[in-house]
Amino acid sequence: MPISKQAVEELDRRRASATVGGGPKKIEARHTKGLWTARERLDSLFTPGTFQEFGLHAQHESRQFGMEGKDLPGDAVVTGVGFIDGRPVAAFSQDFTVAGGSLGSMHAEKLSLIMDHAELSGVPVIGFNDSGGARIQEGVSALSGYGQVFNRNVRLSGVVPQIAVISGPCAGGAAYSPALMDFIIMIRGGSEMFICGPEVIRGVTGQATSKDEIGSADVHASVSGNIHFVADSEQDAVDIVRRLLSYLPANNMSEPPHVITPELDLGDDPGMDDILPESGKVPFDVKDVITRLVDPDSFLEVQRDFAKNIVVGFGRIAGMVVGFIANQPKEMAGCLDIDASDKGSRFIRFCNAFGIPIVNLVDVPGFLPGVRQERGGIIRHGAKMLFAYGATTVPKITIIMRKAYGGAFLAMCSRDMGADIVLAWPTAEIAVMGAEGAVNILYRGDLEKAEDRAGRSRELADEYRAHFASPYISAGKLFVHDVIKPSETRSRISLALRTLLTKRETRPPKKHGNIPL
Repeated sequence: MPISKQAVEELDRRRASATVGGGPKKIEARHTKGLWTARERLDSLFTPGTFQEFGLHAQHESRQFGMEGKDLPGDAVVTGVGFIDGRPVAAFSQDFTVAGGSLGSMHAEKLSLIMDHAELSGVPVIGFNDSGGARIQEGVSALSGYGQVFNRNVRLSGVVPQIAVISGPCAGGAAYSPALMDFIIMIRGGSEMFICGPEVIRGVTGQATSKDEIGSADVHASVSGNIHFVADSEQDAVDIVRRLLSYLPANNMSEPPHVITPELDLGDDPGMDDILPESGKVPFDVKDVITRLVDPDSFLEVQRDFAKNIVVGFGRIAGMVVGFIANQPKEMAGCLDIDASDKGSRFIRFCNAFGIPIVNLVDVPGFLPGVRQERGGIIRHGAKMLFAYGATTVPKITIIMRKAYGGAFLAMCSRDMGADIVLAWPTAEIAVMGAEGAVNILYRGDLEKAEDRAGRSRELADEYRAHFASPYISAGKLFVHDVIKPSETRSRISLALRTLLTKRETRPPKKHGNIPL
């Protein structure tokens, strides 16, 4: 029986009604502020014509207190699946033009449906968060809805990549779903995120503050470390999502999107031999090393503005996707501190969950000394780095460029902590501590009696370096696989990555380890 004209007209009418959002006036108000609608975000994200919507006709329970007779198209959220660069991806986009994007029971049901679909299909989840929070009219049902979403965030963690975009307000309990995801992108000037707003803080503590001071993109990027990328616009946020996805597998059972070439370019890079300053005490920018190691324009730094003494990010070396963990000598001499340990260990665990090889670039004088660090729990936080590397089974390659002292040498993935290949430059110093500090402890009595104390100190320090800290000492004991010229680094990493493609490592069966949090 052919479909009737009336049935087609009814379908078209319902579709038009469901996709109108909060209406032309509210949409225009957003455009005036430079903001997109929920559907415009998804239209920009997906390849045109590939988005399949879930729950277009979903409606809230109209008998809820204060909601009688109110029409909430799509219950304030658009969900579905589509294709990005030929790859299937699930997504949701909260609609602030409808009831402020508030979450009620049906809204949560739609989020749960798309997340369940992502789990079963093994595809990434992208979420555009733009919500006033729990729908007050639905009371505890709204809180239950958040619980259902959070539970799925946890269940999907390590199974499929989860990326959150903070496109507008994200306050109270709403902030916890993004926090449970792998990466958070926040739009500068157009979004805010906090648990307690300025009024609550002032009412409870008496402290005056502003939304920008506690919830802006710049604060979360540089101070709290809650987010990973700052976007300058809606389009920039979508572009970051697309670029980030280009490094990630669809799920934990898939290989990263390597682009493996039939032949490797194993030529040297002479410029790398000149990259270090003549003095080992002079800082340099480790990003210059990364730039020379990766394929052109392929490095994507993560959490660029937080804990700058460590650099993490994705790149490609000879087509293979890798994650970088690198000490940054130009910031705090590259010391590991509380924030750097948190930043590094989190990124290591993500790479391990999704089979991404890790390249470690080491120039670390130790853990940052100080009362504030000790009282802040540097032991606990530093142990996260040790735990993260020790629990990691993906290929790990460590390059020791200069200093690698004490526990920080281990915390940057020594061979004993699971590195598959450890290479050192001739400039490397691997020891319990720096030569000057060691000499001061070992020869304190002799130096007190020496007539030329400064000269004798330098002489002993040079002797210590030669006999205790030289990379050849470590290589002779197999703590280092080989000592190489800096110019050979890219070719040696490329070869190592190819030989480690087939790496398989199993661990004793257990529910999970207990990382020091």
